[in-house]
Amino acid sequence: MLDFLETTNRVFEAGIAITALSLFLRALTFNLRDRVSRAFAVILACVMITSAGEAISDSLPLTGNLEFWLNFPWVGTIFLPAAYLHFSDALLETTGRPSRGRRRLAVRLSYVISAIFLALLVGGTLLGPAVLAREPVPHLTRTTASWIFTIYYLGVNVLALFTIWRSWQRTVLSASRRRLTYLFLGSLALAFGAYPFLLLGSGAAIAFPELFFLSAALGNVLVFGAMVAMAYATAFFGVPWPDRVVKSRLFRWLLRGPVTVFIVLALMPLVAPISALFNTQAAIMLPILIALSALITSHLITLFTPTLERWLLFAGDAGDVDFVQNLQERFLTDSDLRQFLEAVLAAVCDRLRVKTAFVAAVNGGELRAVVQVGSSKWLEKKQAAAELKQAALHNNGVPDVFSWGKFWILPLHTPQSGELIGLLGVMRHGKADLTAEQQKALADLGERATLALDNRRRQTEALASLESLGPRVDLIQRLRAASRFDQSEVLSEAAALPEYSDLVDWVKDALTHYWGGPKLTESPLRDLQVVQQAIADNESSPAQAVRTTLRAAIERNKPQGEPKLSGEWLLYNLLELKFLQGRKVRDVAMRLAMSEPDLYRKQRVAIEAVARSLLEMESKALKHQNGKEA
Repeated sequence: MLDFLETTNRVFEAGIAITALSLFLRALTFNLRDRVSRAFAVILACVMITSAGEAISDSLPLTGNLEFWLNFPWVGTIFLPAAYLHFSDALLETTGRPSRGRRRLAVRLSYVISAIFLALLVGGTLLGPAVLAREPVPHLTRTTASWIFTIYYLGVNVLALFTIWRSWQRTVLSASRRRLTYLFLGSLALAFGAYPFLLLGSGAAIAFPELFFLSAALGNVLVFGAMVAMAYATAFFGVPWPDRVVKSRLFRWLLRGPVTVFIVLALMPLVAPISALFNTQAAIMLPILIALSALITSHLITLFTPTLERWLLFAGDAGDVDFVQNLQERFLTDSDLRQFLEAVLAAVCDRLRVKTAFVAAVNGGELRAVVQVGSSKWLEKKQAAAELKQAALHNNGVPDVFSWGKFWILPLHTPQSGELIGLLGVMRHGKADLTAEQQKALADLGERATLALDNRRRQTEALASLESLGPRVDLIQRLRAASRFDQSEVLSEAAALPEYSDLVDWVKDALTHYWGGPKLTESPLRDLQVVQQAIADNESSPAQAVRTTLRAAIERNKPQGEPKLSGEWLLYNLLELKFLQGRKVRDVAMRLAMSEPDLYRKQRVAIEAVARSLLEMESKALKHQNGKEA
């Protein structure tokens, strides 16, 4: 029983360290820009150091550098109170109560005090000499400084928990309150379970080793659950994604990382009995067991994750989620369309014993070849394509085969409206007519080509509608995310501002087509409040309003003083020459006395400056609009 509890304790220590590392990497990857997430990443780093040190020290022999690894977990324990205070301050700020200076000062002071205790640990003053006898495990003895640290640990954590409780009081939404409850209870459990109580109660642990290992195992289970609960609640901070996306990404991250590794670790104690069963060495069986368990676990996770998500995460939205998840499998891309039409043409050529055929689609009023077999380059000539289209239209919408030059032509009409969407052409055999069987085969294959072209056209129209909704949906998601924990943020103009990275791309595209083009006329910049306000002054033309607004943003970057071609005027001159005057890159580079690669680097900096100016203009426009509505 004692060996089982000791092994379980080691497995959980290693599992906690690996889970903390995985969640730490996730925080660095997805939402490190948010202050709550950054503070939680510090907590995860402390837990990772503590658990990893304990797992290593419990596995080392009694000789060598064991004393170093007994001290190593204390690095995480020392900084954990400061990390909790930092985390609680960020939470309270997120709920609409920013620090007036005192909380920020307390956070900085706590990190300084933790650094002092770290110096005492390195100097050998914080902890006493090590007890290396395994009764119940090797441990360090306490000193007077240890008692002082314990009081500091308790006091700072109580202050942090009180601040988290204040954040909970300020939250109104039920979902946000529930997540802050997870954070409060998780913080309490994690702070309690992370403290090395063996420092204070080594005598009781020696007298009752079974009770010690049982309490240590339960404490590790508590720490693991608290850490996952806090990671779940923290995952919603600083991201504009819908809740279902946040849950799904975290769920898959935990399954493919910590859960897989945890299962492998849990199976490692079985190496000895399995090796004895197969009469082989443990060193041979260990890599086999690790590889098989990791492979089987990964396979099962891939197989059952969609079902688990529907049961656990998307119970009320299962139908919509299934539709979105399966959409990519139903979507017909241009490549898919060409592959299908190539198969249709191959069947046509095989049935009619010809080597040349084509399928052309009507796109934007013009006839363009989609797929062709053999020599039909004449379709690339606009005049020939226009004549063929007119001949098909003069067929009065009748889906019958007619002769045109050296080809038999089958018009392809939509089954709903009868609109001409394409043509199927087959090379003629001299002056011989098609037999009834050949006409029927050509009509059947034409129906399949019509179905593919019609579906692709409908999907293209649907995608265009979704793209036009993109900026509005992004705005709603950002407003919803901003008001998760502070409801007043739903009225904040900061939440309604576009993402800076998106704005840079929009500005670049619009400047590229500054004097006309789809990147200007269809630019998402049209939805900005500052552009909407400029439409009335630009003859109700959205394109002209975008152009005027961009010019105003460029003018905000115009330096003071006399114009010149270098120095602080360089970026403004680049924007003026390249975009406003529309000169070629080589001419602009020669005029500004720089190489073309250097010009492109400076151009990126100039566009980012315009985007920042546009962001300031949009912020003022939103404030002005909100003031009017108030």
